[in-house]
Amino acid sequence: MPHSRVGAVLLAGVSSLALATGFVTAGSNALAHASTPSTEAAHPRADAPPSTDLDAFMGEVLAHRDANWKKLQQYVLDERETIDLRGPGNVPLWGERRDYTWYLRDGFFVRSPVKVNGVAIAEADRVKYERDYLRAVQARDKRRVRGQDAPAAPPPAAPVISETDPANMDALVKQTREPAFISSAYFLRFTFEPGHYALVGRETLDGRGVLRIEYYPEKLFGGTDRRRSDKPASDADHAHDREFQRLMNKVALVTLWVEPASHQIVKYTFDNVGFDFLPAQWLVHIDDLHASMTMGQPFPDVWLPRSLEMAGSLTLAVGQFNGRYGLEYHDYRRADVSVKVGVKER
Repeated sequence: MPHSRVGAVLLAGVSSLALATGFVTAGSNALAHASTPSTEAAHPRADAPPSTDLDAFMGEVLAHRDANWKKLQQYVLDERETIDLRGPGNVPLWGERRDYTWYLRDGFFVRSPVKVNGVAIAEADRVKYERDYLRAVQARDKRRVRGQDAPAAPPPAAPVISETDPANMDALVKQTREPAFISSAYFLRFTFEPGHYALVGRETLDGRGVLRIEYYPEKLFGGTDRRRSDKPASDADHAHDREFQRLMNKVALVTLWVEPASHQIVKYTFDNVGFDFLPAQWLVHIDDLHASMTMGQPFPDVWLPRSLEMAGSLTLAVGQFNGRYGLEYHDYRRADVSVKVGVKER
């Protein structure tokens, strides 16, 4: 990845690149607020029932969403991660393509690297990555258990697993925190907000009749981006956070495509229609931020994540920078006690 530009823009290029390479992270952090909604958003008031048929329909859709995504634990899959960053004039600055396979090991889902930019990972490096990944997942799982209010129950006896019955494979899963390939589907953790939906009409998506619904959030962005500190936030800090959340929600638009018979979200997109309220517009201007998640149906009546994409652009004094981050999930297959790691040539 280059760290400078030639000639008179050398200094500006270094600063620009530092900002531009962080745009995907910035976008992810902004969307992360949507993954941690406020308590009020996460737990709607009991005295606020759905006010319209569309509200009632969306309540069913969002309830069904969680049930479907949890089915992912019954399958093994491959993943392709891509990063593409381009500078002024569409000049490539940084690009990567990484391939992984997910499989069960010691009751935990492990992400196993296979290739980087088409080059196979050395066996020793792959084994080390898997070992480190498994340790990190197990450590997070232990912290989650310790953080629970109620004491953890004693571990159950080891289950008897039939190797010929894939339906029993979920009994092998010991971890309490969802794997990353599942949590990625939650990158936009919108909650049910009655009165904030608009039916646009009927469309066809991947050969299926779907309803296109627009969601104008009020509580999509919550929480705070302040670092944890022993010093409590002041009233001014809380007021600043509330105003920032209000402005982020005001310019956000979520579009959903829903298969009406199964109440299944087939696709959703997130768009910010403007960032003019952000400070330091003279230094950097965020032109666009877009994210989407698409579901597929690799097995009958089972909807699983197919792709995730984040893209955005920002403008500095030296020009416009564009970036894209993508995850593609493919080659779903029934979990088995032994999985051969590999990625098909594409």
